[in-house]
Amino acid sequence: QVQLVESGGGLVQAGGSLRLSCAASARTVSSYTVAWFRQAPGKEREAVAQISAGASTYYTDSVKGRFTISRDNAKNTVYLQMNALKAEDTAVYYCAADPHNRFRLSPNEFDYWGQGTQVTVSS
Repeated sequence: QVQLVESGGGLVQAGGSLRLSCAASARTVSSYTVAWFRQAPGKEREAVAQISAGASTYYTDSVKGRFTISRDNAKNTVYLQMNALKAEDTAVYYCAADPHNRFRLSPNEFDYWGQGTQVTVSS
């Protein structure tokens, strides 16, 4: 069983930056794909960025060039650096892990989830 804990959310003005962290309880997560999802009120949960065990990455189109996902296996932590934030980035951000090490867009494909962290971007 892997536990994930997100941190780093908060309130920021449009154009600002935040860095989210996802700390895992087990070293085995280094062999998993880890993803960041977000969910805004009234909207479905969407995959924002993913990083495989081999450090390949995926980004949804709306965040390409602004967000960067990275991982530090020595710390069992995955990061999401968010720059040039927009009001439409406002959501609860969740990290999730897939032990099958695949890129998937559906939340149902991920076995482990954190509790979420709120990101609010004021315009």
